[in-house]
Amino acid sequence: MIEVKKKIEVSILGATGMVGQNYVRLLAAHPWFKITDLAASPLSAGKTYLEAVQGKWIGDQSIPKSIEKLVVRDTQDISNVPNAVQCVFSAMDLPEKSRTADLEFKYAAAGYPIVSNSSANRWTADVPILIPEINPDHINIIPIQQKIRGFKSGGFVVAKPNCSIQSFLTSIYALEKAGYPIDQIIVTTLQALSGGGYKTISSKEMVMNVIPYIGGEEAKTEFEPSKVMGRVGEHGIENDTHIAISATCIRVPVIDGHTASISLKFMDKVPSKDEIVSVWRKFRSVPQKLRLPFAPEQPIIYSEFENRPQPQLDVMNDKGMALTIGRLREDSILDYKYVALSHNTLRGAAGGAILAAEYLVYKGFIS
Repeated sequence: MIEVKKKIEVSILGATGMVGQNYVRLLAAHPWFKITDLAASPLSAGKTYLEAVQGKWIGDQSIPKSIEKLVVRDTQDISNVPNAVQCVFSAMDLPEKSRTADLEFKYAAAGYPIVSNSSANRWTADVPILIPEINPDHINIIPIQQKIRGFKSGGFVVAKPNCSIQSFLTSIYALEKAGYPIDQIIVTTLQALSGGGYKTISSKEMVMNVIPYIGGEEAKTEFEPSKVMGRVGEHGIENDTHIAISATCIRVPVIDGHTASISLKFMDKVPSKDEIVSVWRKFRSVPQKLRLPFAPEQPIIYSEFENRPQPQLDVMNDKGMALTIGRLREDSILDYKYVALSHNTLRGAAGGAILAAEYLVYKGFIS
């Protein structure tokens, strides 16, 4: 594992929300990063973090003692970011996405590397959507972004993808990398309550019920993979649209863990079931080779049990950062179908962003 001699001081925007709290919990004991700044809405600004999250802290453990007394800053107040902060994790979602996008770029213009959980900048051409196992080379767009936008002091914006695509895309990429290009995917995601925040978890309509619509999720699930699988061009990421994806996204009464039911059709060469399982089990990529702190040792875990994966049993596999797959079988219309599971607030949110930041540290973009 790479050594970082002095911890990198970080800020968290949107620190009082569900994703922000996960950042706090995960970064509190991180070997490379140290939280020295927390920011949220004006309603929380000026309060200690303990006061700001009173009654809405979601962690199984108590708030880290080192964080309790930090005074929350207004996210709009960039001038009062502590001088030592070298990286900013964004978990904020302002009422209008354009305002979130603009504010992230204001931080970048002030010299701060932004690793964002928000969807606001995912479709901005010069902002990479980073999954380090799939597209680590997309960080090569950062100097282009800095040149286009006139960022002269090391600032930039990198986004992580929507939580829904984390539940299947690595399995698709592994097959393509092994020489089995895919033509079509039909995916139904069964998405956990935590993906919708406090209101969804506490909503009475979710008791013993499913909701067959999640605003915006199907578009993200169908289109974000094309950018993740794209290439770095002269002015931005050039999307790869060779895979046609049809998605249905459903909210289910599970706290954590997005499950996906996937059917796929290969473009030409169709591997056997044993070949597919072998590809998944052998798959390793850059984060594993570098042994980054948040990298799962085995990014894809295949279970032979016909009743797995299950959120209650498998969502925390390898620190909650692994993709767990089961029930691979032939499909009567396409080629194969299977079920996959990922942790939506760890791999799909804060943990995935932290892994991206670790890779940016390794490559020298965060120092």
